[in-house]
Amino acid sequence: MGTLTKVAETADLKPGECKVVEAAGKTLAVFNVEGAYYVLDNTCLHRGGPLGEGELEGPIVTCPWHGWRWDVTTGANTNNPAVRVACFPVKVEGTSVFVEV
Repeated sequence: MGTLTKVAETADLKPGECKVVEAAGKTLAVFNVEGAYYVLDNTCLHRGGPLGEGELEGPIVTCPWHGWRWDVTTGANTNNPAVRVACFPVKVEGTSVFVEV
């Protein structure tokens, strides 16, 4: 089991928003999909684009650099689900959002 690190307050992210954070030496993207929180590695596997700066539509984030699309609930690429960005467990306690890294 990894270490739980606080990465946000629930009020920091409205549904459909994302935020880039640092936790345990990693740059992560935190997403709010209809009130559920998900965390991915912030780096797109295509050319290293910042996923946390991409556009979130439902559970799909589009990398702002080259348009690769990722399912934030699983980390899977929408065109080739065998290709996955690292996805980290999330825990919400009260109004605090934690990630396990």
